[in-house]
Amino acid sequence: MVEHKKLIIIGAGPAGLTAAIYAARAELQPLCIEGYKAGGQLMLTSEVENFPGFEKGINGPDLISVMRKQAERFGTEFLTEDVSGVDFSQRPFKVKTYEKEFTADSVIISTGADAKWLGLDSEQALLGRGVTSCATCDGAFFKDKEVVVIGGGDSAMEEALFLTKFASKVTIIHRRDELRASKIMGQRAKDHPKINFVLNSEVVEVQNVEEKKVTGAKIKNKETGEESVIPCEGFFLAIGHKPNTELFKDTGLEVDKKGYLLTKGKSSNTNMEGVFACGDVQDHTYRQAITAAGSGCTAALDAERFLSEHE
Repeated sequence: MVEHKKLIIIGAGPAGLTAAIYAARAELQPLCIEGYKAGGQLMLTSEVENFPGFEKGINGPDLISVMRKQAERFGTEFLTEDVSGVDFSQRPFKVKTYEKEFTADSVIISTGADAKWLGLDSEQALLGRGVTSCATCDGAFFKDKEVVVIGGGDSAMEEALFLTKFASKVTIIHRRDELRASKIMGQRAKDHPKINFVLNSEVVEVQNVEEKKVTGAKIKNKETGEESVIPCEGFFLAIGHKPNTELFKDTGLEVDKKGYLLTKGKSSNTNMEGVFACGDVQDHTYRQAITAAGSGCTAALDAERFLSEHE
């Protein structure tokens, strides 16, 4: 049996949940298909100190839980399944999970983006215990401590330079013998007295899983094969993000060269009328919980306007 909804929200991180709050309060009776990885990257964040309204901070999962309850309170319906397919070729749009099928007058996409990881067991074991992919989010926790940044592009240089505000020493580890960063960004990092470089090396282990905290990065020189340990308390990944847009590959939605959904101007409008995008799935610049929440608000308001015009 096919169910019809005014609005379906795909994804339930801070963008999707904020969209759900606003849409539910506007009596759009939204269905939020949150998926089995509901909550996005905040579910991997131990402490959030920069989200307004929480004077003493809040851990990521708790923040998601509070936002979800708020959306539910106003009437948002949640479905904990993964979306398996969509059809935006005509309205009403079609959205399928592995168990159910829906039609919708409008759709908000808030599927987020995932940080790229090295794929080490120790890295995943220490996630949120010193291993992180966001200097802006977590840099302040490493005041007067030694940290490492993994990567060689502009993002890695930016993360490293930002971390110098807090850390006593920042070591950039890059697997190649030359940086991929632009000359100006690379030079800024090289000129900073707190930043050191270890090139042509790859991380083979994040220490120390037994102590449940980061104490060092074990690296291997790619030329000599020699292994050594760089002492650190913070391990920052800066090797890129991958937007979760695979589901929309053949739908006609426009994406940029990195795969992020394109939206028009300051709106959440995609190139398909009635389909909106918010959060990290369309933002590769800021990637913050608060900016994602703000764009979720924008998407709900855009959807409300669209639906009122097409009643």
